[in-house]
Amino acid sequence: MGGIMGLDGVRALGFDVFGTVVDWRGGIARDAGPFLKRHSGRDDPLAFADAWRGQYQPAMEKVRSGQRPFVRLDVLHRENLETVLPDFGIDPARVAPAELDELNLAWHRLDPWPDVVEGLTRLKRRYIIATLSNGNVILMVDMAKRAGMPWDAILGAEVAGAYKPSPEAYLRTADMLALKPEQLCLVAAHNSDLAAARRCGLKTAFVLRPGEQGLGQHADEAMQDWDVSASDFLDLADQIGA
Repeated sequence: MGGIMGLDGVRALGFDVFGTVVDWRGGIARDAGPFLKRHSGRDDPLAFADAWRGQYQPAMEKVRSGQRPFVRLDVLHRENLETVLPDFGIDPARVAPAELDELNLAWHRLDPWPDVVEGLTRLKRRYIIATLSNGNVILMVDMAKRAGMPWDAILGAEVAGAYKPSPEAYLRTADMLALKPEQLCLVAAHNSDLAAARRCGLKTAFVLRPGEQGLGQHADEAMQDWDVSASDFLDLADQIGA
């Protein structure tokens, strides 16, 4: 397997999920819109999605730095939700916990980009395809079942016990698949993720997702000479012969 466009020896593709596979911003805004109108009368769900996502890295950094033990991303998302609600005029103490839990599940209902299911289906013919995400297992299982994403394995932070870009997140994923690091290729739309994977010996495939941050915002473009750079998953499949 492998042997095309710099992926010699690669047996598995590990995919970043938020932003690379699924549209987190659109999905969170869709579910947050009715909640915001109900509780604050505001109609700025995209700003809410950005604010909620803005807590993502700081929350994980507390785990990465050892300030707190590892917890699932669902737990961090739920805490982060309560952190951002006051900025939108909502006192989380005045909202039923079950309603906050339901909004937190918006992360389980994110839609894939239009090319994803067909692209993954093609890539799966040639490679093992697995998630290499900071998302927890049931979150990614729920997303996959809802959208028909054909993963061979659902791995990530919960399995590795570490959040990217900690080296353990990449190396333990390779180990779970009984692979050497160079037999695993990270597919991601984020240069920082790919750089961390490359430092661990993984191969790298960049996919452009210009809509991740919303129209008119700066798209994350390829910043280094990654092993493969593609416009979407179908282009990736074309380039690597899947």
